[in-house]
Amino acid sequence: MENKNTFKVKDEHGNEIVCDIICTFDNDETGKSYIVYTDNTKDDKGQVQVYASIYDPADPKMKLEEIKTEKEWKVIDTILKTLQEEITKATKNN
Repeated sequence: MENKNTFKVKDEHGNEIVCDIICTFDNDETGKSYIVYTDNTKDDKGQVQVYASIYDPADPKMKLEEIKTEKEWKVIDTILKTLQEEITKATKNN
């Protein structure tokens, strides 16, 4: 990892891309650790692209694994919705 809030990945062409970590969390039900991150690119609607993967926080090489089950995607979706609600509340209170 580059620092606590970023890490680098290589794209399909071997180019290094710096990604910002949005959040990490463990899920007791699946027994896995997840990372939600962005490379700060935008989709065709102008929304920042956000990705999620399974990872091992003890692995210094930061190997990302694909999330394959709908159940896991639902957990991540719930986490992201909760984060968005907290951000919305915090910005309204400032």
